[in-house]
Amino acid sequence: MVEPLSPSPELPTKVRHLVIVLGDQLNLESSALQGFDAKKDVVWMAEVAEESTHVWSAKQRIAVFLSAMRHFAESLRELGLPLDYTRLDEPGNAGTLALELSKAITLLQPNALVMSAPGDWRVLQSLRAVSKAHALTLDLRDDTHFFSTVREFASYAQGKKQVRLEYWYRELRRKHDILMEGKAPVGGQWNFDADNREAFGKAGPQNVPPPSRFAPDSITQEVIALVETRFTNHPGSVSSFAWPVTRTQALVALHTFISQRLPLFGKYEDAMWAGEAWLYHSHLSCALNLKLLNPREVVQAAVDAYSNGHAPLAAVEGFVRQILGWREYVRGIYWLHMPDYLERNALNAQAALPAWYWTGKTDMACLEDAITQTLEHGYAHHIQRLMVTGLYALLLGVKPQAVHAWYLSVYVDAVEWVELPNTLGMSQFGDGGLMASKPYVASGKYIQRMSNHCAACKYDPAQSTGPRACPFTTLYWDFLMRHEDHLKQNPRMAMQLKNLGRLDAAARQSIAAHATAHRKAQL
Repeated sequence: MVEPLSPSPELPTKVRHLVIVLGDQLNLESSALQGFDAKKDVVWMAEVAEESTHVWSAKQRIAVFLSAMRHFAESLRELGLPLDYTRLDEPGNAGTLALELSKAITLLQPNALVMSAPGDWRVLQSLRAVSKAHALTLDLRDDTHFFSTVREFASYAQGKKQVRLEYWYRELRRKHDILMEGKAPVGGQWNFDADNREAFGKAGPQNVPPPSRFAPDSITQEVIALVETRFTNHPGSVSSFAWPVTRTQALVALHTFISQRLPLFGKYEDAMWAGEAWLYHSHLSCALNLKLLNPREVVQAAVDAYSNGHAPLAAVEGFVRQILGWREYVRGIYWLHMPDYLERNALNAQAALPAWYWTGKTDMACLEDAITQTLEHGYAHHIQRLMVTGLYALLLGVKPQAVHAWYLSVYVDAVEWVELPNTLGMSQFGDGGLMASKPYVASGKYIQRMSNHCAACKYDPAQSTGPRACPFTTLYWDFLMRHEDHLKQNPRMAMQLKNLGRLDAAARQSIAAHATAHRKAQL
């Protein structure tokens, strides 16, 4: 038996509520804990192998969840809350949430189960099945971490042919009075995205403040050792692990971002630079998705930075849109369309994911940089995900479910409610336009414009055929040709298809042959 660092209060002899807390619900203000009575109720938490193996989770992702869970358990013990906590390395660990919960129910005989709604359809169905098998009521409570509920989004979406982010975002801005002047948006416009697309230029990023990184304490060191021994063959490394795993650390990360990087966040949010993983991004998505931070306090901190003149409106609005807009939107899409959303494949992409996505060993400079960074830190910013790793997979024709499994595996902030719509919908156009109004496709010229990757690469983004042809450029034209009939139905693709129309038959044939050869070499 592995002993906790501090003892848990004695468990009640008669348990009223067994309160389930999952690894991404590390919030002392959680709805599941409302009305908790330490004389009658018990918190239940369990580390299980299934949550690291249902997809081949990278070591950084496993470590951040386990460390944050153990630190949260310590917080519960310090507050005197009775806790039934199972560690991954305990003898007899059954390996799944369902089996471990069933064991706890048999032992503690609670009158009912209580939990905040999980962020994963698979987990919800599994725990519902356990409650049914034991003939117990499952009190499933709204996750009050968010600005909106899934019912609100479903009501908003009802009767609409398409539900776009921009208009849902405006609804929430109005409802919560965020960056508003009466009924009008601050600055006279809702969206300053056009102001947030600058590249670094030839000199590259200058004097970028360092990211918030936290030296592993004894709990995290123990987790790292466990990950190294238990998950030896899993991808990535934990040698650089330094993510915030406590509420206190997450608040430090928030305040550091607001004070040091938010002012230039918007201007450079789409820019990339070789060897520069962190740049001006917030790196807060992991802490937000673990519920160590509340999105309300994150948004308010950004709005305050604008109000006091510390950060420009374009940067603040762009950041707020990611939290209040995009994060709420993808959650709504996920719960509105699951479980069938997971199987969508509008472009009938069937290729396997190249094996080097798990190693970073490719001669394409932008992909090598993004994937190597991902495996080292469990992190890449949104343009690296959308317009490098995601774009290549889309152009190559990789099955979106394989891309989804990779993203869910490698990123520390990956919880399915947020990762799946971002990957299958936004990145891979697997939902056929339910989320994105067009496929996010571009040639290597986009990467050249937004980064310095092409300068050190063996490939030339201006060439689509020949020995120096950039695979992104070749596959871009090939993608348009393969899906031309489908894309003609989309008015937003008109300009790209007009450019395609300028290619004669010989050029098309050469590009198609080159794309086929490249695809075979990668797969």
